[in-house]
Amino acid sequence: MPGGHRFVIADDHPLFRGALREAIAGTGAVAAIHEAGDFESAKALLLSNGDIDLVLLDLAMPGASGLSGLISLRGIHATVPIVVVSAHDDPATIRRALDLGASGFISKSASMEEIRSAIQAVLSGDIAAPIGIDLGVERDPEVSDLIKRLQTLTPQQTRVLGMLAEGLLNKQIAYELGVSEATIKAHVSAILQKLDVDSRTQAVIRLSRIGGDPLQAAG
Repeated sequence: MPGGHRFVIADDHPLFRGALREAIAGTGAVAAIHEAGDFESAKALLLSNGDIDLVLLDLAMPGASGLSGLISLRGIHATVPIVVVSAHDDPATIRRALDLGASGFISKSASMEEIRSAIQAVLSGDIAAPIGIDLGVERDPEVSDLIKRLQTLTPQQTRVLGMLAEGLLNKQIAYELGVSEATIKAHVSAILQKLDVDSRTQAVIRLSRIGGDPLQAAG
């Protein structure tokens, strides 16, 4: 097996993917760099490669709706660090991404050296956030409550919630995850209870409060 780290770059702009590749190449030993131009491809890469060391995720790419994309990928591989890369770099977006489990945040206006430093920090086990930005505290009580509730979900529940947000039926989710429909129903019931909602539709609506494109209300 070749040494070095394995990366996924998920961004729909080829030029920016190229910039991220260049930044990654300067971090040292690199075993593989996988690229995805849409969210479905990013999910497929994570599902088919169990040895990914770091994901660089654009919030605004086809198939993803803001931070809900981060939530979905965290459900697939809870232990794989995900660094959000976005042009939406206001303090609220950065803070919410980190609160929802991102290991770092890179602004698309960052220099090559800043991108490289952030990647190296996360690979070393640290959290990488833009320097000199006061992230403040969450001013929206509904969003604050929702983030706390989302943090109580298990990885499998998080993944199921992401699939609910994609509009999949219980039987479709069961097929995708290789479990029984009864198991999915149990997961959905637990999700509804933890999010304090009465239906899967309400759960998806609540999720959209922080998963919008992307967080225009926050900036």
